[in-house]
Amino acid sequence: MKTDTQLQKDVMDEIKWEPSTTAASVGVTAKDGVVTLTGTVASYAEKWAAERAAQRVEGVKGLAQEIAIKPFGFHVKNDTEIADAAVTALKWHVWVPTGVQATVAQGWVTLKGAADWEYQRTAAHDAVCFMPGVKGVSNDITLKPKVKPAGVKDQIEKAFVRNAEIDAGTVKVAADGGAVTLSGSVRTWNEKDQAGTAAWNAPGVNSVTNDIIVSYA
Repeated sequence: MKTDTQLQKDVMDEIKWEPSTTAASVGVTAKDGVVTLTGTVASYAEKWAAERAAQRVEGVKGLAQEIAIKPFGFHVKNDTEIADAAVTALKWHVWVPTGVQATVAQGWVTLKGAADWEYQRTAAHDAVCFMPGVKGVSNDITLKPKVKPAGVKDQIEKAFVRNAEIDAGTVKVAADGGAVTLSGSVRTWNEKDQAGTAAWNAPGVNSVTNDIIVSYA
């Protein structure tokens, strides 16, 4: 098992290795496998990139994201500019359902509307989160699946078996109608994310609680 000092160094090195974020602007501390990111960056996209870089490092069990966003230069946009750009971005993304709306307050984008699938909610988030001036995104799009859930637990477990990136034997699935809860343990954050995505892909699912623990033991 890595020491806190080694884990801190590995996370810092991985952030330096990520060209889409400014490593000099990000601080890293580690304690008992929990990593905290601090500092100030110019965009939400850069903050997201630092977070994903930290999650790639072996030994990271938890992540506290405390990076602040302070736009400068090209990234400085007012709320009207961000809102106009968001409307266009949502309109031109083929996976975003018609009717999704964006409001902006002090650089923070809030999405509202309805979607049939989680991937559509995610697409709306991704359409706006990389725009200059954005400091954060609240995804309040409501999921309203048109398909009634049937055999959800069995379908998800079969999807886990098919997926080469998921150890199906270590993840447990519980389903109550369209509400799914995942538990168990995996070795990486990517595996946890893959399990969550697989669960969301089951027809009729309207919520997924991902309680899977990342363990490197």
